[in-house]
Order: sequence, then C-alpha cells, then structure tokens
Amino acid sequence: MYTPTLRTKNVVKRFGGIVALKEVSITVPSNSITMLIGPNGSGKTTLINVISGLYKPDKGHVYLNGVEITGKPPHQIFNYGLTRTFQIPIPLLNLTVLENLLVAARNQTGENPFNALFKRRRWIKEEKELAEKAKFIMELLNLDHLWNREASQLSGGQMKLLEIGRALMSDPKVVLMDEPVAGVNPKLAHTIMEHLLSLRDELDLSFLIVEHRLDIVLRYVDLVYAMNNGRVVAEGEPEEIIEHPAVVEAYLGG
Repeated sequence: MYTPTLRTKNVVKRFGGIVALKEVSITVPSNSITMLIGPNGSGKTTLINVISGLYKPDKGHVYLNGVEITGKPPHQIFNYGLTRTFQIPIPLLNLTVLENLLVAARNQTGENPFNALFKRRRWIKEEKELAEKAKFIMELLNLDHLWNREASQLSGGQMKLLEIGRALMSDPKVVLMDEPVAGVNPKLAHTIMEHLLSLRDELDLSFLIVEHRLDIVLRYVDLVYAMNNGRVVAEGEPEEIIEHPAVVEAYLGG
C-alpha cells in the first residue's frame, strides 16, 4: 500500500456564486507522478492554486506529509517542501542558467545580512555546496552545456527544463506542475517527461501535474484523477481512466 505525500480532503472553493471545487479529495502517493485531467473549466488549476496557497479554500483540508497546510501562505508552504512550476516559465531572463538555479535555493545564509557579515565561512561553504548541487541538477536535465547562457537566449523547451531545475533547487518533496509540456514539440515533450521519471526515481520525488496532452503524458504517469465541473469523476491507472465512461462524457459529451 502506498504512502500519501500530498492529500486534499473535501476541498471547496467558491468565486462569488460559482463553486469551482466541490468536495475534492485526492491523494498523491510518495515517489509518484500523479496527473489531473479534465476539460477547460473543470477545476484543475483552481485545485493547484488552493494546494499551493494562492487561494484559500472555503472548506476542506490540505495535508503535506501528514502536516496540515490548509490556507497557509505560499512562502510557508514552499518551506514545508512543496513547490510549483507554471505553464509559462518565468525565469530571470538576464541571469544565466546557473545563476537562475542558485537564486532558487531556499534559506540561504546570504539572505540574512547578519549572517552574510558575520558567518562568512559558513556562507562560502554553502555557496560551494549550492554550486555543486546546481551542477548535478543541470546534468540531470541536460542543461549543463548551457550553464553560462542567459535565460533569455533559451528555447521554449529549455526554459521548461530550467523551470523544473529551479524547483528542484529548493529540495522539494512534491512538485506541482501546470502543463509542463504545453507549447513544445512532441520530441522534446517526451524528453521532459522522461526527465520527470528519472527525477521521481533518483530523487524520490512526487509530482502532481495538470496537462492536456494526454497522448504524450499518460504513458509516463502512475495515477490519474479526472475532473469535471469542479468534481473528481474518476481515478485510477491511465489505462482505466482513458476508457472510463465519466471521462468520455466529460471530453466528448457522450
């Protein structure tokens, strides 16, 4: 039996008279790639925004490794070990790939002026360790040959990989991803998903991803939740979900 890393229980989110999430309960197992699917407006991104702290739920609970994080601000949830990437990457365009990774690490000694002045040895040691960590992540994502290139010079697919690398620098337990292969060609999309499989296994990570390109992504995921009209209408392994009557109804109208 799997161990849950991330869990929501009966989450409700309203926007005025619109109920965007209706008692949504999902579980993301440890060391897994879990996927949210559903037509536009089904509540997928709203759920991601609730989990990551951008929205506060009107009802329900969110747990990360058994600790309740419901309604906490994003920076606190980030420090608990949950990070996210966005459909449109937002790197620091004038910084290099390496610099983008280094600034993404959390709780750095140099962020505190007192530590920067009076704990210089610790700071220097930490900077060396972060550089080694960034090098390791760049090699995992095949970005090491671009280490000194400014982010503004990267292709769209390379920016997607850099976004993943920035997330990894924070030592997350769970990574939320909003359409990680949107807008990239099929070959690179498969490469990105293969990287996620490697990261899942090598770093013992869990991923919760929202994605519309089912033809590409379904073959790489462990568990799928299908949403429609703010509810979870099906859950299971990819082969089961794609033929589930509720999923066919949601996408095709019967």
